[in-house]
Amino acid sequence: MAVGKTDVQTKPVNTATYDETSEDLKGIWVSYITLDMQNSGKSKKDFENKIKDIIKTTKESGFNTLIFQVRPFCDALYESSIYPWSHILTGTQGEKPGYDPLEIMCDMCHENNINIHAWINPYRVSSAKTPNELCDENPYIKDPTIGFEHNGNIYLDPSNEKAVKLIVNGVTEIVRKYDVDGIQFDDYFYPQDSDTIDDEIYNIYAENSDNPLSKEEWRAENVSSMIQMVYQAVHKVSKNIIFGISPQGNINNNMALGADVKAWCEKEGYIDYICPQIYFSLDNPALTFEECIDEWLSIKLHKNLIFYVGLAGYKGGTDEDEGTWLDNNDILKNEIEISTEKGADGIMLYSYECFLNDENQAEIQNVANYLTGVTQ
Repeated sequence: MAVGKTDVQTKPVNTATYDETSEDLKGIWVSYITLDMQNSGKSKKDFENKIKDIIKTTKESGFNTLIFQVRPFCDALYESSIYPWSHILTGTQGEKPGYDPLEIMCDMCHENNINIHAWINPYRVSSAKTPNELCDENPYIKDPTIGFEHNGNIYLDPSNEKAVKLIVNGVTEIVRKYDVDGIQFDDYFYPQDSDTIDDEIYNIYAENSDNPLSKEEWRAENVSSMIQMVYQAVHKVSKNIIFGISPQGNINNNMALGADVKAWCEKEGYIDYICPQIYFSLDNPALTFEECIDEWLSIKLHKNLIFYVGLAGYKGGTDEDEGTWLDNNDILKNEIEISTEKGADGIMLYSYECFLNDENQAEIQNVANYLTGVTQ
C-alpha cells in the first residue's frame, strides 16, 4: 500500500529529547474521560487547572510521564488542519474551545520535568453514539468511503489508502507542531467480532491477486503497513520522539484484531516501544500477571525495542479477576517489582481515574509509597 507524501506544512523540528538510558519510565494514562470538560468549566483557565492537578498528583506519586489521549474519535484535542476539535472540550464536535489543550499539556509537563506522550486511537470514529453527532468537518462525514459501520460504531477502514494517509498525516502534524516526547497507539485496530464487515473489499483484493493472503494475514498486513508508515513519519521529523503501541495483554487476542504484535516486536522499523496491557492479578485463574509477562518476554524482541508493562490500576480493590484483587492491597506494587526484575524498561498505569476512585486507593497509595521511597 503506497500512501505517498504527507500534506502537513513543515514546522520547526521538534526539540523533545528522549534518553532510554535514563531512569525507567513510570507513566500514567490520562483518557479522554478524565480530560472531558463538558460538565465543568470550559475556559482555558479551567483546563489549565485540571492539568495542574494531574501533574501535581503525578509528581507526588513518583511518576515521570503522562500519556494523554489527544485523538479519541477521529478528532483532536489540539489545533488541527486535518481533524475537527473534539466534542469533549465544548460539547460539540468541531467547535473551537478558544485555546490549544495539547500546547498547554506540553508546556506544563515540561515545566514540571514530566515527559508527555500523545495517545491516539487511530481508527475509531464513534463508539456507542459517542460523540453523539459528527460535525461536517469530520473526515468520515466528508468521505464515508474511508470507513465502515459495525454494531452502531464507526471505524476507519485499515485497508483504505486514504484512511491510512489520514492517520499518517495526523501523526506528522502532531510531531511537527508540538513538543511531545512520544506517540502512542492503543489496542483498538480491527473491531472484534467483525468477520464479515470487509468481505467485499477483501474479495476484490483476492480476485486481483495471484497469491492472495488469507483474510487474517491481509488484515494484519494492512495494519502493519500503516504502523511502518507512522514509524517512518515520526522519525523523519525527529529521532528523539519515540513511537509505541499498547496492545492487549493476552498475546493470542491480538491477531484477531489485525495486530501482528510479534512482528512488531521482532523486527525493527515498526515501533520503538511496546507496552502490553498486562491487566491481570498475580493469581488470576485464567492468566496470571507473571505468566502473561513471561509470554511477552518469550518473543525474540529486537535489540532496540523498549519494553514497558501496562498495569491495571483500575482493578485495585475490586472484585475483578474472580475476586483475586481483594486478596491484598499491594498487588500492583509487587507487579512493578516483578516487571523490574524481568528487565522491563518501565511501567504505565491505567488510568489517572484510579487516583480518584475510593476502591482503588489502598493499592494506589502503596504504589506511590514504593515509587517515592516512603516506608511504612
